[in-house]
Amino acid sequence: MWTLSGFSDEISPDFTEQCEVVSGLGMKYVEVRSAWDVNILDLSPDQLDTIKKTLSTYGLKVSSIGSPIGKIAVTDDFAPHLERMKHAAEVAKLLEAPYIRIFSFFMPAGDDPATHRAEVIDRMRALVRVAEDADLILLHENEKEIYGDVPSRCLDLIRSVGSPYLRLAWDPANFVQVGVRPYTDGYAQLRPHVEYVQIKDALLADGTVVPAGQGDGEVAATLRALRHDGFDGFFSLEPHLAAGHTTGGFSGPELFTTAWRAFTGLLDTEEIEYA
Repeated sequence: MWTLSGFSDEISPDFTEQCEVVSGLGMKYVEVRSAWDVNILDLSPDQLDTIKKTLSTYGLKVSSIGSPIGKIAVTDDFAPHLERMKHAAEVAKLLEAPYIRIFSFFMPAGDDPATHRAEVIDRMRALVRVAEDADLILLHENEKEIYGDVPSRCLDLIRSVGSPYLRLAWDPANFVQVGVRPYTDGYAQLRPHVEYVQIKDALLADGTVVPAGQGDGEVAATLRALRHDGFDGFFSLEPHLAAGHTTGGFSGPELFTTAWRAFTGLLDTEEIEYA
């Protein structure tokens, strides 16, 4: 049984509306990235308390904290960001989320990522130490223009850090947007480390984001392989069908539902059970 979740802030800035739409689709989990147009790590204690109560009202749980950790330049000061990671762990514990999504730092334009590899690995190890202390798993997302944007460098991160508290979140659209054919070019080497799947597809020609199965993200082939391999984890809708930017994306209730229908349609075609 596969479990659906989603970046509910793609539905609406209002957290109650986010929960209404998600629960109306029969989903039991959300991935919390922002509410009321405020990033999850910048919400006040009262706002976080409201989130927790609203989740309970709608019978929802949190699959992951959709944090922006690692979405700074590799040349930026790291110390304040490490403190932000500690706060992310506190938020995850408060909302009973087992995972925190992170990134591996933006590379300066034109630089060879290898130039910054040692700094990236040092920073990732520091982030993972926070996760180990909190007993939380970090999910590295293959965002474009960061160190780990292609399969080989995603694998390098996992192997170099060498901790069970660092795993991979597979985002097919982001791979497509850096010229990678996700299943063909990355599945075999990354599958042992994939813990979480983000559902977003894109066109190789121009990077346009489209519903799952309508782009070049090889989503159907990946689903078949994951089922064959016995994958049993979260699939988190991140549609980006109306807008996408460095800190997130937006779809609105109707397009979020379109994304849900596209993905669940693929699951139904493959006769894969989900909840």
